[in-house]
Amino acid sequence: MDSPPLLTPTRITSADDPRTADYRELRDRDLAARRDAFVVEGAFALGAMLAAGRFALRSVFVTDSRLPALAGLLLRVTAPIYTASLDLMRGIVGFPLHRGVLAIGERGRPHDAGALLEGLGPGPRTVLALCGVNNHDNIGGAFRNAAAFGVDAVLLDDVASDPLYRKAIRVSAGGVLTLPYARAGRALELVALCRRMGFATVALTPRAGARDLEDVLPELGARVAVCAGSEEPGLDPAVLAAADHAARIDIVPSFDSLNVATASGIALHAVRSRRRLARG
Repeated sequence: MDSPPLLTPTRITSADDPRTADYRELRDRDLAARRDAFVVEGAFALGAMLAAGRFALRSVFVTDSRLPALAGLLLRVTAPIYTASLDLMRGIVGFPLHRGVLAIGERGRPHDAGALLEGLGPGPRTVLALCGVNNHDNIGGAFRNAAAFGVDAVLLDDVASDPLYRKAIRVSAGGVLTLPYARAGRALELVALCRRMGFATVALTPRAGARDLEDVLPELGARVAVCAGSEEPGLDPAVLAAADHAARIDIVPSFDSLNVATASGIALHAVRSRRRLARG
Protein backbone atom coordinates (compact mmCIF):
# COMPACT_ATOMS: atom_id res chain seq x y z
CA MET A 1 0.00 0.00 0.00
CA ASP A 2 1.37 3.40 -0.97
CA SER A 3 2.22 5.81 1.82
CA PRO A 4 0.26 9.08 1.92
CA PRO A 5 2.07 12.12 0.49
CA LEU A 6 3.98 14.22 2.96
CA LEU A 7 3.86 17.99 3.31
CA THR A 8 7.43 19.28 3.38
CA PRO A 9 7.51 23.09 3.44
CA THR A 10 10.70 25.10 3.76
CA ARG A 11 10.79 27.36 6.80
CA ILE A 12 12.03 30.92 6.24
CA THR A 13 13.85 32.56 9.15
CA SER A 14 15.32 35.68 7.52
CA ALA A 15 13.75 38.54 5.58
CA ASP A 16 16.80 38.45 3.31
CA ASP A 17 16.25 34.86 2.21
CA PRO A 18 16.49 34.99 -1.61
CA ARG A 19 13.78 32.36 -1.97
CA THR A 20 11.17 34.92 -0.92
CA ALA A 21 12.27 37.62 -3.38
CA ASP A 22 8.96 37.39 -5.27
CA TYR A 23 7.08 38.37 -2.10
CA ARG A 24 9.04 41.47 -1.07
CA GLU A 25 7.16 44.78 -0.93
CA LEU A 26 4.21 43.32 -2.78
CA ARG A 27 2.00 46.41 -2.69
CA ASP A 28 4.48 48.56 -4.61
CA ARG A 29 5.31 45.79 -7.03
CA ASP A 30 1.64 45.07 -7.66
CA LEU A 31 1.08 48.67 -8.66
CA ALA A 32 4.01 48.44 -11.05
CA ALA A 33 2.24 45.54 -12.84
CA ARG A 34 4.48 42.50 -12.96
CA ARG A 35 5.17 41.29 -16.47
CA ASP A 36 5.64 37.59 -15.89
CA ALA A 37 3.92 36.78 -12.58
CA PHE A 38 1.00 37.65 -10.33
CA VAL A 39 0.07 37.33 -6.67
CA VAL A 40 -2.73 35.16 -5.29
CA GLU A 41 -3.97 35.92 -1.78
CA GLY A 42 -6.02 33.58 0.41
CA ALA A 43 -6.76 29.86 0.55
CA PHE A 44 -9.97 30.14 -1.48
CA ALA A 45 -8.26 31.82 -4.44
CA LEU A 46 -5.35 29.39 -4.26
CA GLY A 47 -7.78 26.47 -4.30
CA ALA A 48 -9.57 27.93 -7.32
CA MET A 49 -6.26 28.34 -9.13
CA LEU A 50 -5.25 24.75 -8.44
CA ALA A 51 -8.64 23.40 -9.49
CA ALA A 52 -8.71 25.33 -12.77
CA GLY A 53 -5.14 24.51 -13.75
CA ARG A 54 -4.96 27.50 -16.11
CA PHE A 55 -1.87 29.06 -14.57
CA ALA A 56 1.39 27.54 -13.43
CA LEU A 57 2.27 28.02 -9.78
CA ARG A 58 5.74 29.31 -8.93
CA SER A 59 5.61 29.05 -5.13
CA VAL A 60 3.38 29.33 -2.05
CA PHE A 61 4.12 31.27 1.16
CA VAL A 62 2.07 30.68 4.32
CA THR A 63 2.30 31.59 7.99
CA ASP A 64 3.24 28.90 10.49
CA SER A 65 -0.14 29.14 12.20
CA ARG A 66 -2.10 28.45 8.99
CA LEU A 67 -0.05 25.46 7.94
CA PRO A 68 -2.01 22.71 9.78
CA ALA A 69 -5.39 23.89 8.51
CA LEU A 70 -4.09 24.17 4.94
CA ALA A 71 -2.35 20.80 4.80
CA GLY A 72 -5.00 19.20 2.58
CA LEU A 73 -4.86 22.04 0.07
CA LEU A 74 -1.08 22.28 0.08
CA LEU A 75 -0.69 18.58 -0.62
CA ARG A 76 -1.95 19.41 -4.12
CA VAL A 77 0.88 21.91 -4.65
CA THR A 78 3.94 20.74 -6.58
CA ALA A 79 5.76 24.08 -6.42
CA PRO A 80 7.97 25.08 -3.45
CA ILE A 81 6.10 25.90 -0.24
CA TYR A 82 7.60 28.38 2.21
CA THR A 83 6.47 29.08 5.75
CA ALA A 84 7.38 31.76 8.29
CA SER A 85 6.09 33.51 11.39
CA LEU A 86 3.34 36.07 10.85
CA ASP A 87 5.61 38.96 11.87
CA LEU A 88 8.38 37.89 9.49
CA MET A 89 5.97 37.34 6.63
CA ARG A 90 4.42 40.78 7.17
CA GLY A 91 7.88 42.32 7.17
CA ILE A 92 8.70 40.65 3.86
CA VAL A 93 5.49 41.54 2.01
CA GLY A 94 5.34 45.09 3.40
CA PHE A 95 1.71 45.28 4.60
CA PRO A 96 -0.51 43.75 7.31
CA LEU A 97 -1.35 40.23 6.17
CA HIS A 98 -4.69 38.85 7.34
CA ARG A 99 -5.21 35.64 5.38
CA GLY A 100 -1.74 34.21 5.93
CA VAL A 101 -1.60 32.65 2.45
CA LEU A 102 0.14 34.02 -0.64
CA ALA A 103 1.20 32.41 -3.87
CA ILE A 104 2.99 33.46 -7.03
CA GLY A 105 1.50 32.39 -10.36
CA GLU A 106 3.00 32.54 -13.83
CA ARG A 107 1.09 34.72 -16.29
CA GLY A 108 2.08 32.69 -19.33
CA ARG A 109 1.27 33.72 -22.88
CA PRO A 110 -1.88 35.86 -23.20
CA HIS A 111 -4.84 34.58 -25.22
CA ASP A 112 -5.53 36.00 -28.64
CA ALA A 113 -9.08 37.39 -28.49
CA GLY A 114 -10.14 36.09 -31.89
CA ALA A 115 -8.75 32.63 -31.24
CA LEU A 116 -10.41 32.58 -27.83
CA LEU A 117 -13.85 33.29 -29.27
CA GLU A 118 -13.35 30.83 -32.12
CA GLY A 119 -12.26 28.17 -29.66
CA LEU A 120 -15.53 28.43 -27.74
CA GLY A 121 -17.12 26.37 -30.49
CA PRO A 122 -20.72 26.36 -31.73
CA GLY A 123 -23.90 26.53 -29.70
CA PRO A 124 -25.14 28.97 -27.06
CA ARG A 125 -22.31 31.13 -25.74
CA THR A 126 -22.10 34.22 -23.56
CA VAL A 127 -19.23 36.68 -23.45
CA LEU A 128 -18.73 39.62 -21.09
CA ALA A 129 -16.91 42.57 -22.68
CA LEU A 130 -15.43 45.19 -20.34
CA CYS A 131 -14.54 48.53 -21.95
CA GLY A 132 -12.59 51.14 -20.03
CA VAL A 133 -13.26 49.52 -16.65
CA ASN A 134 -10.22 50.73 -14.73
CA ASN A 135 -11.18 49.97 -11.13
CA HIS A 136 -9.82 46.74 -9.68
CA ASP A 137 -12.87 46.17 -7.47
CA ASN A 138 -15.16 46.46 -10.48
CA ILE A 139 -12.99 44.17 -12.58
CA GLY A 140 -12.98 41.58 -9.81
CA GLY A 141 -16.72 41.92 -9.22
CA ALA A 142 -17.49 41.58 -12.92
CA PHE A 143 -15.37 38.43 -13.19
CA ARG A 144 -17.11 36.99 -10.13
CA ASN A 145 -20.50 37.59 -11.74
CA ALA A 146 -19.29 36.15 -15.03
CA ALA A 147 -18.13 32.95 -13.34
CA ALA A 148 -21.36 32.66 -11.34
CA PHE A 149 -23.61 33.01 -14.39
CA GLY A 150 -21.72 30.62 -16.65
CA VAL A 151 -20.04 33.11 -18.98
CA ASP A 152 -17.74 31.39 -21.45
CA ALA A 153 -15.10 34.13 -21.76
CA VAL A 154 -14.33 37.72 -20.81
CA LEU A 155 -12.91 40.28 -23.22
CA LEU A 156 -11.23 43.52 -22.13
CA ASP A 157 -10.27 46.56 -24.12
CA ASP A 158 -6.74 47.94 -23.96
CA VAL A 159 -7.44 50.39 -21.11
CA ALA A 160 -9.28 48.06 -18.72
CA SER A 161 -7.43 47.22 -15.50
CA ASP A 162 -5.29 44.13 -15.08
CA PRO A 163 -7.48 41.19 -13.93
CA LEU A 164 -4.42 39.56 -12.36
CA TYR A 165 -3.88 42.42 -9.92
CA ARG A 166 -3.95 40.94 -6.41
CA LYS A 167 -7.09 42.78 -5.28
CA ALA A 168 -8.99 41.99 -8.47
CA ILE A 169 -8.29 38.28 -8.00
CA ARG A 170 -9.45 38.43 -4.38
CA VAL A 171 -12.67 40.34 -5.19
CA SER A 172 -13.42 37.92 -8.03
CA ALA A 173 -13.48 35.01 -5.55
CA GLY A 174 -11.11 33.21 -7.90
CA GLY A 175 -13.19 33.91 -11.02
CA VAL A 176 -10.23 35.58 -12.73
CA LEU A 177 -8.29 32.34 -12.30
CA THR A 178 -10.98 30.11 -13.80
CA LEU A 179 -12.43 32.08 -16.72
CA PRO A 180 -10.56 32.45 -20.02
CA TYR A 181 -10.07 36.08 -20.99
CA ALA A 182 -8.21 38.19 -23.53
CA ARG A 183 -7.59 41.79 -24.51
CA ALA A 184 -9.07 42.87 -27.80
CA GLY A 185 -7.66 46.32 -28.55
CA ARG A 186 -9.82 49.43 -28.44
CA ALA A 187 -13.46 49.22 -27.36
CA LEU A 188 -14.71 49.63 -30.94
CA GLU A 189 -12.40 46.85 -32.11
CA LEU A 190 -13.70 44.63 -29.32
CA VAL A 191 -17.32 45.15 -30.34
CA ALA A 192 -16.48 44.62 -34.01
CA LEU A 193 -14.69 41.36 -33.20
CA CYS A 194 -17.66 40.01 -31.26
CA ARG A 195 -20.00 40.84 -34.13
CA ARG A 196 -17.70 39.18 -36.70
CA MET A 197 -17.69 36.06 -34.56
CA GLY A 198 -21.47 35.90 -34.58
CA PHE A 199 -22.24 37.41 -31.18
CA ALA A 200 -25.15 39.81 -30.75
CA THR A 201 -23.63 42.73 -28.85
CA VAL A 202 -25.70 44.28 -26.05
CA ALA A 203 -24.23 47.58 -24.80
CA LEU A 204 -25.40 48.48 -21.30
CA THR A 205 -26.15 52.16 -20.70
CA PRO A 206 -28.38 54.22 -18.40
CA ARG A 207 -28.83 56.87 -21.11
CA ALA A 208 -32.26 58.00 -22.21
CA GLY A 209 -33.34 56.46 -25.47
CA ALA A 210 -31.90 53.03 -24.79
CA ARG A 211 -34.38 50.16 -24.79
CA ASP A 212 -35.15 48.21 -21.65
CA LEU A 213 -33.03 45.08 -21.38
CA GLU A 214 -36.14 42.97 -20.88
CA ASP A 215 -37.43 44.10 -24.29
CA VAL A 216 -34.12 43.32 -25.99
CA LEU A 217 -33.72 39.80 -24.61
CA PRO A 218 -36.30 38.09 -26.88
CA GLU A 219 -34.44 39.35 -29.95
CA LEU A 220 -31.10 37.83 -28.98
CA GLY A 221 -29.82 34.64 -30.52
CA ALA A 222 -27.76 31.89 -28.95
CA ARG A 223 -24.52 33.88 -28.90
CA VAL A 224 -24.52 37.06 -26.83
CA ALA A 225 -21.81 39.54 -25.82
CA VAL A 226 -22.80 41.81 -22.91
CA CYS A 227 -20.74 45.03 -23.08
CA ALA A 228 -20.22 47.22 -20.01
CA GLY A 229 -18.29 50.45 -19.58
CA SER A 230 -16.49 52.35 -16.85
CA GLU A 231 -18.16 53.67 -13.73
CA GLU A 232 -18.76 57.34 -14.58
CA PRO A 233 -18.60 57.94 -18.35
CA GLY A 234 -19.92 54.51 -19.28
CA LEU A 235 -19.60 53.27 -22.83
CA ASP A 236 -18.51 55.74 -25.49
CA PRO A 237 -21.33 56.91 -27.81
CA ALA A 238 -19.45 55.37 -30.74
CA VAL A 239 -19.47 52.00 -29.00
CA LEU A 240 -23.19 52.30 -28.27
CA ALA A 241 -23.81 53.08 -31.93
CA ALA A 242 -21.66 50.16 -33.11
CA ALA A 243 -23.38 47.58 -30.89
CA ASP A 244 -26.42 45.65 -32.07
CA HIS A 245 -28.45 46.83 -29.09
CA ALA A 246 -28.13 49.65 -26.54
CA ALA A 247 -29.99 48.46 -23.45
CA ARG A 248 -30.79 49.90 -20.06
CA ILE A 249 -31.65 48.17 -16.80
CA ASP A 250 -34.88 49.44 -15.32
CA ILE A 251 -34.21 51.46 -12.16
CA VAL A 252 -36.13 54.27 -10.49
CA PRO A 253 -35.97 57.54 -12.49
CA SER A 254 -34.65 59.48 -9.51
CA PHE A 255 -31.37 57.52 -9.41
CA ASP A 256 -28.54 57.90 -11.91
CA SER A 257 -27.05 54.47 -12.55
CA LEU A 258 -25.80 51.17 -11.19
CA ASN A 259 -22.29 50.09 -10.34
CA VAL A 260 -20.79 48.44 -13.43
CA ALA A 261 -20.22 45.12 -11.66
CA THR A 262 -23.82 45.11 -10.43
CA ALA A 263 -25.18 46.05 -13.85
CA SER A 264 -23.18 43.34 -15.59
CA GLY A 265 -24.38 40.78 -13.05
CA ILE A 266 -28.04 41.69 -13.61
CA ALA A 267 -27.62 41.53 -17.39
CA LEU A 268 -25.79 38.20 -17.32
CA HIS A 269 -28.43 36.71 -15.05
CA ALA A 270 -31.14 37.94 -17.41
CA VAL A 271 -29.41 36.38 -20.43
CA ARG A 272 -28.94 33.09 -18.59
CA SER A 273 -32.54 33.03 -17.38
CA ARG A 274 -33.91 33.79 -20.84
CA ARG A 275 -31.81 31.00 -22.33
CA ARG A 276 -33.08 28.51 -19.76
CA LEU A 277 -36.69 29.51 -20.48
CA ALA A 278 -36.11 29.10 -24.22
CA ARG A 279 -34.92 25.53 -23.62
CA GLY A 280 -38.30 24.88 -22.05
